[in-house]
Amino acid sequence: MLGNTSSVACAQLKGIETIPVGCEISIFGGIPGIQIVGLPGASVLESRLRVRCALKHVGFEMPRFLVTLNLSPSEMRKDGTGYDLPIALAILIATGQISPEWTYKTLFVGELGLDGSVYPVRGQLAYALHASREGLTLVSAGIDDSVAPLGLKQKVIKNVADLKRRPHDVPERLSHTDNSQSEKPAELDYADVIDQDLAKRALTIAALGHHGIIMVGPPGTGKTMLARRLPSILGKLGDEEQTEVMLLHSVAGLPTQSIEHGTKPFRAPHHSISSAALVGGGRPVIPGEISLAHKGVLFMDELAEFSRSSLEALRQPIEERQVRITRVEGAFVFPCDFQLVCASNPCPCGYLGDTEHVCRCSATAVEHYQQKLGGPLMDRLDMRIDVSRPASHLMLRDTSSLSSATMREQVSQGEEFRRWRRSHKLLASTTKRKEIPEGFSEDGLKQLEQFSRGLALSGRATLKTSRVARTIADLNKHELVSADDVAEACAYRQRGNVS
Repeated sequence: MLGNTSSVACAQLKGIETIPVGCEISIFGGIPGIQIVGLPGASVLESRLRVRCALKHVGFEMPRFLVTLNLSPSEMRKDGTGYDLPIALAILIATGQISPEWTYKTLFVGELGLDGSVYPVRGQLAYALHASREGLTLVSAGIDDSVAPLGLKQKVIKNVADLKRRPHDVPERLSHTDNSQSEKPAELDYADVIDQDLAKRALTIAALGHHGIIMVGPPGTGKTMLARRLPSILGKLGDEEQTEVMLLHSVAGLPTQSIEHGTKPFRAPHHSISSAALVGGGRPVIPGEISLAHKGVLFMDELAEFSRSSLEALRQPIEERQVRITRVEGAFVFPCDFQLVCASNPCPCGYLGDTEHVCRCSATAVEHYQQKLGGPLMDRLDMRIDVSRPASHLMLRDTSSLSSATMREQVSQGEEFRRWRRSHKLLASTTKRKEIPEGFSEDGLKQLEQFSRGLALSGRATLKTSRVARTIADLNKHELVSADDVAEACAYRQRGNVS
């Protein structure tokens, strides 16, 4: 037994990426014990106790010699409980208690319980994708079939005692995305929101063009209800998008029941959230709310109550659609291509401009409150709308309202027209200015220039208004953006009680 060595393949999770790690073992004379080197973290050092108890509980023997474990590359810090299973495997192979065939083209990840049970770890899907890229078979506690994409090889062991079997006796199975067995979560419907057709029209435009939008109005007018139903009119996630979104949620340790059905994610962080939780960070570094909303909706209710540092942290990710986080361990990059939806009261009490309630806020308080909503972040939002109080007589009666199915059909027809327009190249732009997207009619372009000069819009604001106008034209099935399309887009730029 003395001098025996072995090596087991494992991996270190870094953000949403995985880095290959080798678990090497050597047994020599000395004070009995397990020594782990290679820059292990606290959770890795604790694995010595978990491994010892787990192996003894299922009848394996621990060597009465000094066991030295090296996790390479040694300059990279190792964290997480996923090293428990490969460390136990390395010890058993080096002591001749199990077949060395277990290490052939396999990747081991798993946490051990004191009774020998093998538990899944955070980021299971990331490890599965890593094993697939390297041509390996993942051996772990198992991956939910609803989480893993097609074609990933895996061997499932529920207890470390399963290692007593030969590797060929443990069947290899392919994970799949058969969602017929799982129950689809209930979907919210816009039919539940009464007397808000103007807001629904704006949200339909936002859904078609992936535009950021802010809703301003008194409390109780349905702003949150409107926002939470936005995923019901968005398209389904594509296969690559679904894998990417599930990977982010897997790394964050979150469930993916709705994502497995192709539903786009909806995240609504509380206004007390820290900047690190919003954009990502911590130790270990995990994706923040903006990355968990990737390919979906990020809803920020009570926008004025968010800290200024949190709002400022959104500026760069909104433009670049990815967030970069630099720590001592290195640089982390998370995707964050989300649709930003915000809601806010017009003043601290919420009743400024409400015809049924009197606003008791001073002019200074109102000005200070609305200043929180100004600045660069607001300049990055494409649309601004007022949400007024619905009529009481409509709320108390069984009144039909615009449903999600109808709005989804409008979005679908707009997308179909946009694809047709682009594929046939029927639009000949009337201007050579590259900053004005696609085709504008002469009247539409004049209307946009007049509006831009009248409100002294920045270049970014003018560009965003032109994009909203193009989306409205697609929704109306206009080949060229008309003056009416621009006028509606301009109305969404100047509405609301914010500057």
